[in-house]
Amino acid sequence: MKENAKKFELPFHVVKRSTIPVWKSMLFRVIAVVAALLLCSILSLLMIDANPFKFIVTMFDGAFGSSRRIWKFAKDACVLLCIALAITPAFKMRFWNIGAEGQTLIGALAAVAVVIHGKGLPNWLLLVLMFLAAILVGAVWGGIPAVFKAIWGTNETLFTLMMNYVATGLVSYYLLLWTPSGSSVLGRLDQGHLPILGHEYLLLILLVLLLTAAVYVYQKYTKQGYEISVVGESENTANYIGINVKKVIIRTMLISGAICGFAGFLIVGALDHSVAVTSVGGMGFTAIMVSWLAKFNPLIMIGTSAFITFLDQGAAQVTSTFNVDSAFPDMVVGIVLFFIIGCEFFIHYQLKFKTREEAAIPAPIKSEKSESEGGNA
Repeated sequence: MKENAKKFELPFHVVKRSTIPVWKSMLFRVIAVVAALLLCSILSLLMIDANPFKFIVTMFDGAFGSSRRIWKFAKDACVLLCIALAITPAFKMRFWNIGAEGQTLIGALAAVAVVIHGKGLPNWLLLVLMFLAAILVGAVWGGIPAVFKAIWGTNETLFTLMMNYVATGLVSYYLLLWTPSGSSVLGRLDQGHLPILGHEYLLLILLVLLLTAAVYVYQKYTKQGYEISVVGESENTANYIGINVKKVIIRTMLISGAICGFAGFLIVGALDHSVAVTSVGGMGFTAIMVSWLAKFNPLIMIGTSAFITFLDQGAAQVTSTFNVDSAFPDMVVGIVLFFIIGCEFFIHYQLKFKTREEAAIPAPIKSEKSESEGGNA
C-alpha cells in the first residue's frame, strides 16, 4: 500500500535569481508599498469606519501638510539617517551593533555635561568641546564591545544591547545629580546652541547630508572601506590576504560609536538643548531597519529614512484625525514594513511552475523494504 502511495508535490519550486535589474527590484518595492497602503486603507474602513481615500490623504498630510510639518519631517528623517549611518559600517562588517540607542544617548549626556561644567565659556568653545566630548564618549561606548568581541569572542548583539540599559541608567543618575529638586527633568540649557542658518533645522540637515556623502566615500573608495567589506564577506579570506580582522573590528566600532556620539551632539546642540532617558526615542533600533532596507548604501538610506519617518508622522496624524488608539497606527507601520520585507523574497527568488510534462512524471518513492536493505548493506 505504501509503495503505491503517491507523493504530494507542489506545482512549483523556488529558484534563486542570478541577477535582477535595479529598476525591477525597485518596482517590486513600490508595488509592495502600494499594496500595503491599500490594505491599510481597507482595514481603516472596517475597523475605524474611516474613508480609505481620506485615510491615505491623512497619512500624507501628517508629513507634508504644512511648512512646519515638512521641516519637522526633514529634521526627524535626518536624525534617523545619522544614526543609521553610524551602524552601517558595523553591519556591513557583520558586527551586529544593537547599541546605537545607548551610544547616541551617552554622546548626548557627554555634550550636556560639557555645558553644565563649562558655564561662562564662549558659545563657540562650548560647541567645540561638546562635539569632541560626544564623539569621544560615543567612540568609547562603541569600542568596549568591539574589544571584547575581537579578543574574547563575546556575543556583540547581547553586549551592545545590554549597554543601552547602562547608558540609560547613567543618564538617570546624572539627571538626579543635576536636579536638586529630584524632578529628573533638566530643562532647556541656555548655552551650547548651534547657530541658526535661515531655519533652526537647516544646519542640522546640511551636516547630516555631508556626513552621508563622507560615509559613502569611506565605504566605497577607501582601503578601510574595502577591509570592512572583506571582513563582512569572510573573516578567513580577510586573514588569508593579510587583513588584521581584530583591528578592523575595533576600528570600525570606534567610528560607529563616534558617529552615534555626533548624533547625540546634534540632539543636544540643535534640537532638545537638554537630555533625558527618552532623548533618542527608539531611533537607535529603527535605524537598523533604515540601514537594512538600503542594503547598507548610505545614499539609498536617504530615501529609506525619509520613508520610515513618513510612516511614523502619517500614523501619528491618523491617531489625531480619527481619534483612535495609538495601537492602530503602529499596526499600519507594521503592515507596511512587513510587505516591504516580504517583497525581498521575490527580489532574490522566483517561483518556477512545472509544465504538464514535468508534473506528470512521478517522483521516485523508496519502499520501506529497499530502505532497510540499504541500511543493512
